[in-house]
Amino acid sequence: MAKNTRKDRSTALYEAVLDLRDADEARRFFEDLCSPTEQRSMEQRFDVAMMLLQNKVYTEILEKTGTSSATISRVRRNIIDKESGSAMKDIILRNGMAGEARKEE
Repeated sequence: MAKNTRKDRSTALYEAVLDLRDADEARRFFEDLCSPTEQRSMEQRFDVAMMLLQNKVYTEILEKTGTSSATISRVRRNIIDKESGSAMKDIILRNGMAGEARKEE
């Protein structure tokens, strides 16, 4: 597959996500796009990110989400330690989803 074709397809997906009207349409879109397991994994990782930004500890996150400590660590690296910034962190903070969120480190 040519690189340009792959880029066009990826861009089309992200542009389609930007076109979603509301949470119900987004849910239906991801149900069409992902397997139930993939969808649950993404939801779980987002929940982990919100809890990390609420300064929850790993044991509490593991208990509430059932995710592995390896996944919690991976999400933490992506939202907290990532030098280039994290879009997921930006969205969570912008929408007030973290409550009393972690201060910039």
